[in-house]
Amino acid sequence: MNSEYEYVVVGLGGIGSGAAYWLARRAGGSVLGLEQFEMGHHRGASEDHSRIIRRSYHTPGYVRLAGEAYEAWRVLEAEAGEPLILRTGGLDLWPPDAAIPKTDYTRSMRACGVPFEELDASEIMRRWPAFRLEDGVEGVFQADAGIAAATKCNEAHRRLALEHGAVLRDRSPVLSVRSVAGEVEVATEDAAYRCRRVVIAGDAWTNRLLKPLGRKLPLTITQEQVTYFAARDAGAFMPDRFPIWIWMDDPSFYGFPCFGEAGPKAAQDVGGRETTPASRTFESDGRALRRLSRFLERHLPGALGPVITTKTCLYTLTPDRDLVLDAVPGHPGVLVALGAAHGFKFASLFGRILSELTLDGVTDTDLEGFRIDRPVLTMKDPPKHFLT
Repeated sequence: MNSEYEYVVVGLGGIGSGAAYWLARRAGGSVLGLEQFEMGHHRGASEDHSRIIRRSYHTPGYVRLAGEAYEAWRVLEAEAGEPLILRTGGLDLWPPDAAIPKTDYTRSMRACGVPFEELDASEIMRRWPAFRLEDGVEGVFQADAGIAAATKCNEAHRRLALEHGAVLRDRSPVLSVRSVAGEVEVATEDAAYRCRRVVIAGDAWTNRLLKPLGRKLPLTITQEQVTYFAARDAGAFMPDRFPIWIWMDDPSFYGFPCFGEAGPKAAQDVGGRETTPASRTFESDGRALRRLSRFLERHLPGALGPVITTKTCLYTLTPDRDLVLDAVPGHPGVLVALGAAHGFKFASLFGRILSELTLDGVTDTDLEGFRIDRPVLTMKDPPKHFLT
């Protein structure tokens, strides 16, 4: 039995890498991080050039959380000595009778003092001529939104965790996590570690890790994809000329300016089929690509062109699409973090919060809405609502 480490992080994707970094800032060599695959693998949800970061959200709680996230990234950027967040501005678009209420977003930002602009279709097309919008489409532009450079963020978290003394091991799948005599035992194929607290950041593998603790969450796992297009006029989609954008309806689509590839990126949110980590493929879904292409043909035709590449990932969705940041009931030494397929923007903040919960047992951030035992997560067959 190995008792060398006091704190263990299971899973070193976006959230787990953040947890390893923030823990190592305070606990140094007492931190062990375990990743079942190679570092930076593409089997989960954390890798690619870009993820959206935004202050625009549907509740004041999320708007405040996003504000804290920007500050956590600022701390990481300062220590890493490199920019990781690129502000492009963000444009949320509502067609008439949209499935997602616009007022939820505007009221929430106003309540938190976040500035934004409300735009009609003609003004949107004046500012960004690539859009083709019908009368009645309304937009909200928030200048702080932009791109979190996902792979670079993960690498920075892990590099600095190592510099602070943490030990990070890849190709080290965890077989079980158990509470034993007031401690937590983490078993791998090669060793068993006794520690004070464990952070589970396993995303699509969360329920496998929770099973020995007698817990199962009603999670939906889907295979999603993003596509980069070789737009004819890529210059019109440069980050200093074009924002990140989200179509606030069902189906919902979103996109990025050129970043990391030679053309813009776009995707449908929750447009993929249900799968498991074992059964997922890495093949492009032709039907999903056709749905996306039809949307772009209608509303953003200039973004279309030959496909540069399509990348797949896994969404791990809670039934209410809310986050999980909590200890497992009956197992106070085991913390669980789930981003619910919109959590990357919060990854560094989650790392800070998890370090506070791990080392201090408390955080100033309000986590009441992210409890692991909230009613919808205790139902066998809960109602599902994935729009956010």
